[in-house]
This record gives sequence, structure tokens and C-alpha cells, in this order.
Amino acid sequence: MARTGIARKDDDLGFSSDRASLPLQALVAEARAQQQNGIAERLVDAIDADRRKRSSAPRMREYAIPPELSDALVELKPSRRLKDLVLAPETSGEIQEFIDEYSEIGLLRSHGLEPRHKVLLVGPPGTGKTSLAEILSHELRLPFYVVRYDGLIASYLGETASRLRRLTDFVAGQSCVVFFDEFDTVGKERGDTQETGEIKRVVSSLLLQMDSIPTNCVIVCATNHPELLDRAVWRRFELRVDVPLPRPQEISQWFHRLRKDYGDSIAFIEEKFVRTLNGLNFSDIEAFTLDVRRKVVLSRGKLAADQALLEGLAKLRRKRSIQGGAEDSRPADHTHSPKRKRAQALKGEPKGSLPEGSLL
Repeated sequence: MARTGIARKDDDLGFSSDRASLPLQALVAEARAQQQNGIAERLVDAIDADRRKRSSAPRMREYAIPPELSDALVELKPSRRLKDLVLAPETSGEIQEFIDEYSEIGLLRSHGLEPRHKVLLVGPPGTGKTSLAEILSHELRLPFYVVRYDGLIASYLGETASRLRRLTDFVAGQSCVVFFDEFDTVGKERGDTQETGEIKRVVSSLLLQMDSIPTNCVIVCATNHPELLDRAVWRRFELRVDVPLPRPQEISQWFHRLRKDYGDSIAFIEEKFVRTLNGLNFSDIEAFTLDVRRKVVLSRGKLAADQALLEGLAKLRRKRSIQGGAEDSRPADHTHSPKRKRAQALKGEPKGSLPEGSLL
């Protein structure tokens, strides 16, 4: 993936974007906004001279992860695009709006504004939160870093906060997308009496670090348990996106993707397809459709698409029936921990609602 930084719509400023020169570019935008064209031109010349100097000097890869962070941070190559996902219209609309806004960073800065750069994705497992983080990296053409908690969280007092500070110091100097999956691991409610003092210190450190990260770094966090997040954490996110389970209309879109490849021969199965897959998450539906495609390919023409699809649906119904019976036979859970009470309280709220007090 090309390391072009935020090289999108900055041509109107008279230069192309480069990560190392982003602060100077902001000064150019400010100077032109104030009609100080002479100063702006001298800054552009300085940017060009600096770029030529750095391009001719031998050096290490600019975005290599430091050795001390190699266990806590990994760089992945994003491949998914927004059109690859089947999302609720309101979810895809919010993500597209964010992409469009961040792509206009030069225009915003010319008016003294900064783009939103902290995103919280909330939803059940398998709904596409990780894929959305990857999509933001791909669409913005920025490196994609994923935080690994096994290398971040330490057993020694104060070490986790120290590692977190080193991590944020590194990403703050990059134009990149940083993804914290299962963010409730490090952003837990500090008022929870069951948590140790160490995790509370980590949360306090995290809040300070998040405030210091500049807009050239996009922070994307995901959680399956929003009720566990500290209330002060919510305020750090300018964009909070609900990523729900696919509804029947989204499941129909998955069916039409299959129909596009296999024609009208499977048209009569749509209602059965939607009914059987209703309640599954994005990951499960994607895995099911890929399994159908594999069966058709491996049959070498002996298995028609409609037959493969019907067999797959029948197998899935049997599997879900068995799993449903197993869940019904489980003993009731009568625990009354504070976490469980908060989770039960949230179940009565409308879909997409945020915990009470989260915006305070």
C-alpha cells in the first residue's frame, strides 16, 4: 500500500501532502486563510526543499515500529473497502461521512478547523467492527496499526501505563489508523469496586494520552460491552457508531450478491435464505456464503448453485436448532455482580442507545 499520507485534496494549497511536513502544511493553510500569500509561498518552498533533502538521504523505513513496541503493536495491510461490507444504511452513512470529512483535512485547516479523529464502534461480536477499522485505513490511505494487549498489559505496577505512553508517543508522530479492539480491556469503569487500583491508573493514563494525540492519527476503538467503559472515556470520541446485527434487508443484500453470480436459478430461495440467516452476525453470514461458493467450485459443475444453497441452509437450520436446545438446557445464572446489573439495565434500552451519562 502506498505510503502517501493524506495526499488527497491539498492541491488547492499548492503542494502535495507528506506526513513529515503536515505541521508546515497547516501553517501554509493558515497563512493563506489570512491572505498572507508571501509567507505561504516561502513555507511551500521550505516544504519542497525539506522533501528533496529527506528523499536523497539514506535512512531506515520511516514508519517501522520501534523494537520496544514490537510486542504491543502490529502493522497490517488493509484490503477491505466500504463497498465490500453489507451494513445498515445509517452505519455506512456515518462511516462515509467520516471518510469524506477527513479527506478534506486541508480545507478544514484553511478555516482553522480540525477533522474528527477518534471513533468508537459499538456492537455485538462479528458485526464488522474490525473490518470497519481496516476500511478507514484503506480509504484514507494510511498505515493500519493494531494494538496487542498481550504485549501492552504488564504484571508489574505502573509498567502498563508506561508502555501505553510509549505507544501513544509513537503513533502521535505518524499519520496512521490505530485500532484498539475490545477497548473495554483498558477503558474500564474506574468506579467498579471489583477492579484493582492498577487498572484505574491505566484508565487515567489512557485518558490523558488520548487527549494528547493529534488529528494526523486516527484512533478507532471497538467494544462489545459499552456498559463497562468508563464514563469519561466516552467524551474522548467525536464519533460513536452503532454496528448492529444484520437486519432482513441487509441479509437480502447478501443474497443478491450470490444471485449476481449464479443468476435467477436461486431466486426462489431468497425468502428461505433471509429467514434462516436472520439473527446471525456479519462474520457468520459471510462465512456461509463463501462456503456455498466453495462447494459449487469444488463440485466441478456437478452441484448446481441452488442445490448447494439449499443444502447449506438445511445444514445451518439443523446446527442452529441443536445450539438453541443446548442454550435452553443451561442452568440459570443468578449472579448479581455490578457488571451484570449494568448489562441487564442496558438490555431494556432502545437499539443504538448509549449508556446513561456517557456524554457528560
